[in-house]
Amino acid sequence: MRKDILFKEDNFVFSYRVGGLLIRDGKILLQKLINDDYSIIGGHVESMETTSDALVREFHEEIKADIIVDDLLAVGEIFIPWGNRLCHQICLYYRIHLKDEQSIPLDGSFWGYDELDNARTDLEFCWVPLQELENGLKVYPLELIPHILKQSKEIFHFIYKEV
Repeated sequence: MRKDILFKEDNFVFSYRVGGLLIRDGKILLQKLINDDYSIIGGHVESMETTSDALVREFHEEIKADIIVDDLLAVGEIFIPWGNRLCHQICLYYRIHLKDEQSIPLDGSFWGYDELDNARTDLEFCWVPLQELENGLKVYPLELIPHILKQSKEIFHFIYKEV
């Protein structure tokens, strides 16, 4: 049985995660919890799973989309609160594209879900114009947004600290 690479101690969490940047027709597909900011779609890598395989699995689980992973865009070292604990997260971000453009709505928003710790979380998935990112729409992680907009082919390394 595979298990998320997610280690939890009394006051500390380590998380190994992957995210996918799906950009189409000047829009990016983002996820959003109810009453929260937008974030990059993705999830935890499981033990003995490649990051590409994890990303394909996560998109299929959350929104039933079949994707192709293109190239690595960024590596993030992220330090955030996780409830009442500190979390150190490593996240790899890839450019991706849809294998089948009929698998999800290609405009507007639609609903999907994620599961963590045996709890289901409903998520809104939204096609957001890149122009809104340029205008300051808050998307987590903030440090990644300028690199997305630049559409550089170089791999970007960033550190994001909320704690």
